[in-house]
Amino acid sequence: MLQKLEEVKKEFESGISSIRSLPDMAQFKADFLGKKGKLNALMSGMRDLAVEEKKAFGSKANEVKQVMLAAIEEQGRKIEVEQINAKLEKNRQDISWTDKITDLGQQAAGLHPITKLTRELEDIFLSMGFDILDGPHIEDEYHNFEALNIPESHPARDMQDTFWFKDAEHLLRTHTSNIQIRGMEQKKPPFKFVGPGKVFRCEALDASHEAAFHQLEGMMVGRDISVQHMIHFLRTLLSEIFKKDINVRLRPGFFPFVEPGFELDYECMLCGGKGCPVCKQVGWVEGLGCGMVHPNVLKAGGVDPNEFNGFAFGMGIDRLTMMRYHIDDVRHFHSGNLQFSEQFKAY
Repeated sequence: MLQKLEEVKKEFESGISSIRSLPDMAQFKADFLGKKGKLNALMSGMRDLAVEEKKAFGSKANEVKQVMLAAIEEQGRKIEVEQINAKLEKNRQDISWTDKITDLGQQAAGLHPITKLTRELEDIFLSMGFDILDGPHIEDEYHNFEALNIPESHPARDMQDTFWFKDAEHLLRTHTSNIQIRGMEQKKPPFKFVGPGKVFRCEALDASHEAAFHQLEGMMVGRDISVQHMIHFLRTLLSEIFKKDINVRLRPGFFPFVEPGFELDYECMLCGGKGCPVCKQVGWVEGLGCGMVHPNVLKAGGVDPNEFNGFAFGMGIDRLTMMRYHIDDVRHFHSGNLQFSEQFKAY
């Protein structure tokens, strides 16, 4: 029996190095260690052995089994590494910069359209004298809700499906309005700044909604600022973004951090106002929310509302990008398709 065990061991050792795929490895393991495998077939004959022989054979068989298991695990890792390296080699991308990249039969990648438009927006605001600020993606409840005049019992919290952390005090920010509070904490009026960035909400995905998307929010605070100042500024901003005058409409809107609040819509550029899936067949796209900063928000930012006032606004960069480049589905932005980005390098 010990001789047969040694023969099975040698057969195993001579065969395992030739295995080159995980399915073949699974079959090889079953042939030797499965219920009907060669090792179990030998062990079933132990009942015919004397007591001392059983002990010796059982100990040796267990030792051989452990050697086989270790060899199978090691060979399995080698196969996985070989498969990964083969895939990497097949999909290899040379990201080194070269002026002769086209001579190699490759195309230079382009910037993502959201990156391109965000940079352009920042340039527009810098030219208008705005500062560009940033804020954390993981935010505390105070800066994301409380300081923006959204207490725990406020119905506006139900309007934003939030990704909370287990401590129930931190969350993935649901808007870039948190940058407004942090900006006011750092600056003394008069000031004007914007904060672009990614935000997160538990959204149902469709052609115009994503769970992770991009916003840009800003504010201007000083003395004697009116709604007329805000409207003029936003019209100028949109004409700079789209490089032409566009049809807009202003309607009342509710936002806890502004009073009065407004929704500014602009004519859908994909369908020319005729109706399409992106504009939900109405011909208009919700461009941005805006309004005069609520006194409670000014107080939370350390600004005296009896001395200063101002307006705030927020826009979705993803939707602006869709209108700018005539993209009909917001889900393309997170598809990871390099060909999608490459087509924007000419813009």
